[in-house]
Amino acid sequence: MRILFVTQTYPRFAGDTAGPFIRDLALGLARRGHALTVLLPHAADVAPAWTENGVVAQSVRYAPEALERIGYGRSLRTDERLRGLAAATAPLYALAMRRALGAMLRGGRFDLVHAHWIVPNGLIATAAAAHTHLAVGLHGSDVFLAERSFLRPLVKRLLRRTELLTGCSPELVRRVVALGFEAERSRVIPYGVDADLYHPDQERRLLWRRRLGLGDEDQILLAVGRMVTKKGFGTLLDAAPALMERLPRLHIVLAGSGDLLPAFEERGRSISDRIRFVGAVPHEDLADLYRAADAFALPAVHDRAGNVDGLPNVILEAMATGIPVVASDISGIPLAVEHERTGLLVPEGASDALRDALLTLFTDRERARAWGRAGRMKVERELTWDAVARRYEEAYEMIFATSSDQEDLG
Repeated sequence: MRILFVTQTYPRFAGDTAGPFIRDLALGLARRGHALTVLLPHAADVAPAWTENGVVAQSVRYAPEALERIGYGRSLRTDERLRGLAAATAPLYALAMRRALGAMLRGGRFDLVHAHWIVPNGLIATAAAAHTHLAVGLHGSDVFLAERSFLRPLVKRLLRRTELLTGCSPELVRRVVALGFEAERSRVIPYGVDADLYHPDQERRLLWRRRLGLGDEDQILLAVGRMVTKKGFGTLLDAAPALMERLPRLHIVLAGSGDLLPAFEERGRSISDRIRFVGAVPHEDLADLYRAADAFALPAVHDRAGNVDGLPNVILEAMATGIPVVASDISGIPLAVEHERTGLLVPEGASDALRDALLTLFTDRERARAWGRAGRMKVERELTWDAVARRYEEAYEMIFATSSDQEDLG
């Protein structure tokens, strides 16, 4: 198949953590013999075009570089509301992307357009891809935008045109189906992970521990993600005092940047000097940070706007590295974390349940290590990017089979 991805986020440089799952899915499909092109917005550090292992990426200019603020994790403040500059340039982005998409499709070079994020790229693709098969991918923040009353008429029009809806979470898909899409044409497909990059390596366990001034006898609880409400780091900090009291060798390490980082840092300082914030960690350094940890936590929540993650990549990375996971029992997380098999699931926002689950991991190390090994096995069996790409391929084939059946009936 000749497939065109439309996305507003994609790794801009080696080690960039913006949208690596779009790149990895494209590379996975390319390894299966498909021709992949990715259309994405320009930004600082983004080349006009480049090719990586058969995947062609092309960026689109839509404003002076200083004003290009769409995508790459910059459009929303705390993932809850659109930033002013992003809102101001959104019409320019939509116009430029629509023109670029239309120009690419006029040559008839593509069999399928997959617009990632229903808002904005699904809406943009509706008009530009009028004569090409259209799939729309859901990833999290786009769904709560699609549910806004002022966008619903446009979203419903898009859904009438869409032939396939993909999402990394049953909840995200259900919410969009409720807006007027046939559930039979939707597919829940979890993200994947690079199991070659993220893998257990006991010899590298001490690298980050030395950087943090910790020894092998210390206990590390790791949390990774953007510092925004929906990651649930506030719940983790609620649980921290009791954890610190019960576990005197425990250190909590939080990695990531974001709007709420200063507030979280201040709160962490008020609790204990054993809570560390290490900021954004380059993609290539993350694997060793996971290896340094004894357990991983991501107590994700729905924020006040109803925004929620689909399936955070960091959970898959932790599982691939062989460490047990505690996470909230919401959205797409149970697709990866199996309760009392690869880790523990807790109710969202329940700091007491989170505390108790983490105490289990740190006091019953035999079970914790077994869950970590089971997580690695699940990744190898089901959650590599090659396995995920195969499921996307099967979903795409459904579009063409349905189209062929309709032509035969006609």
